[in-house]
Amino acid sequence: MTPSSSREAAPELPIIALAMGDPAGISPELTAKLAADETVKRAARLVIIGDRRIFDEGARAAGLSPTLHVIDEQTSLADLASTPAFLDLANLAPEDVDPGEATPAGGEFASANFRRALALAHDGRVDAVCFTPFNKKAMRYANPGYDDEIRFVADAIGFDGKAREFNILESVWNARVTSHIPLKDVAAALSPESIIDELTLTHRCLQQAGHDRPRIAVAGLNPHAGDGGSFGMEEIDIIEPAIQRAREQGLEVEGPFPADTVFLRAVKERFHAVLTMYHDQGQIAMKMMGFDSGVTMLGGLPFPVCTPAHGTAYDIAGRGIADLGASRQALLLAARMADQARMAGV
Repeated sequence: MTPSSSREAAPELPIIALAMGDPAGISPELTAKLAADETVKRAARLVIIGDRRIFDEGARAAGLSPTLHVIDEQTSLADLASTPAFLDLANLAPEDVDPGEATPAGGEFASANFRRALALAHDGRVDAVCFTPFNKKAMRYANPGYDDEIRFVADAIGFDGKAREFNILESVWNARVTSHIPLKDVAAALSPESIIDELTLTHRCLQQAGHDRPRIAVAGLNPHAGDGGSFGMEEIDIIEPAIQRAREQGLEVEGPFPADTVFLRAVKERFHAVLTMYHDQGQIAMKMMGFDSGVTMLGGLPFPVCTPAHGTAYDIAGRGIADLGASRQALLLAARMADQARMAGV
């Protein structure tokens, strides 16, 4: 039976490449759960990339037997049905997996799957990319110098533009001006230009996700947003001028608000996103509000790249109890963004 002869979904559904993540954690069972999820099938056509044997181990752990179409590199992805397709790289035997351990083999497996998914998107054969959780230690074993997924994607597809990681809940997004740098370096890394760049990118990504008129709240850097200069001048000298210039460019931006209340304000007053000045300023709030449903999206790339915000959960690997919520939300967000891009003719 060919994919085209068993079509169960309208051909306009976006095609999402789903790369299997670290095999020693919950990624295999999450991948199997996504393949069996009816909400996902109604939103997108999946191309799962990995090793079928590892997938089957995950399905057994989850107590599932999803129907898959096995495809090869020559398969026309445009003819895929809602039944998930599987591109078997045959790149890891189950006996070579050490459950609950970060290993070079696990990092090589996840890296190879992700590279193939990115190549399909870069070639225009799929509309977006998702992946189940990676383990950064394992990824560094396989990729010396590995920083984060943005750098990995840029290297894989030759991208030299500006991209940023967004953390997303149903109620609010979190963007940030600085990310993986020491806290002592944050203030020196801020400038009106860097803040405006992030506000502009956040505005564009929110529109790509279907928000026509995004509203963005901006956090201050210092306690009480500097309290009029009593606790630092960054708000007055850097953040406020950036907000004013962003407004002049037509963006709906307010702040700077004290960081300890900005997320409360954002949810209550229906801001679409909060721009924070550094990594944990936003991450702590977002994970407190929705650890099991948070999504990480890499914005600014030529195509959406989404993943659950949680990690590999080595402590519950193979038990079949991994919560699907964040992985499902990641895939649905990728599908919505792909739909928006298609409607916009991008």
